[in-house]
Amino acid sequence: MTDTFEIAMFPLGSVLFPAMPLPLRVFEQRYLQMLQDVLPVEPSEFGVVLIERGQEVGGGEKRFDVGTIAQVADIKVGDGHLALLGEGTRRIEVVDWLTEDPYPRALVRELAPLEWDEDLRERRDQTEALVRRTLVRAGEFDELSWSPSVELSDDPVDALWQLAAVAPLGALDQLSLLRCETSRRLLDAIFAATQDAGETLEARGL
Repeated sequence: MTDTFEIAMFPLGSVLFPAMPLPLRVFEQRYLQMLQDVLPVEPSEFGVVLIERGQEVGGGEKRFDVGTIAQVADIKVGDGHLALLGEGTRRIEVVDWLTEDPYPRALVRELAPLEWDEDLRERRDQTEALVRRTLVRAGEFDELSWSPSVELSDDPVDALWQLAAVAPLGALDQLSLLRCETSRRLLDAIFAATQDAGETLEARGL
């Protein structure tokens, strides 16, 4: 997949994975303008990348080059803001950042979707069990974003991305997972990163 296209971008302090929800509270004027531009188009989409340095508000941040396209699923008008619910769809790589006018825009290309191999089923089950056990342990120390009993998609590739998203990992580890080129590499990376997270949690409990 080498074709490039231009898309509005929304840099965030978190990683968005395919098949995961994206709740946003939009109040900056530049992003309100972005939504005004993308909402009339069907499907209404924008790109999300992780901020490397800087903050979500105000601009001037440095951004990573791999992210995910978010499709707008719902939007509600609040007091001085818009409450948006998006959903991660396809992965993208930024080829070039374009002039901001007034919101970030980029020339991007889609990354190839992962393909499922039924031979990975046992490894998938082992990885899911490890993630759930580690979430239980993490819940003893911190408030969790995701329950250890969170349901995963029936679609095997979507479920892999959801495992990557709910595992109790930091943003940089998540970004490494988002870059994985095959389902096997993604599973191995989730397993290894979750093992490391579990060891860190055990050390905290000593």
